[in-house]
Amino acid sequence: METMKFIVDECTGMAVAEYLRGTGYDVSVVAEIMPQAEDHAILTKAVKEGRILITNDKDFGELIFRRGYSHHGVLFLRLQDDSAANRIRVVKAVLDQYTDFLKMNFLVATEKQVRIRHFPAIADRNAKR
Repeated sequence: METMKFIVDECTGMAVAEYLRGTGYDVSVVAEIMPQAEDHAILTKAVKEGRILITNDKDFGELIFRRGYSHHGVLFLRLQDDSAANRIRVVKAVLDQYTDFLKMNFLVATEKQVRIRHFPAIADRNAKR
């Protein structure tokens, strides 16, 4: 079985990336590979490399839902407690319960629930931008 690949947004932090790496996932970190990159460039890289984006930046929802950008999957952390420890706890809970839904979907995770927005398979439209 292929290892799931992630790209962790700068605003989500290194603690989440280190947790994922420590559990054996293939992880790219925006802060390491493309610091201060524009959101559309992050999505394009994620699609090209087959990576699921983990972010707490709601602007990605705007790009995907309103502007039609494609993605390989997004986990949006919408947390009351934005501490690194809580981010890790929520990411772990999502991976424990929703791994099968991460690819090609947009998940919104709070401390209490996860909402999943399903997407049909779509061609990569980012390349046209």
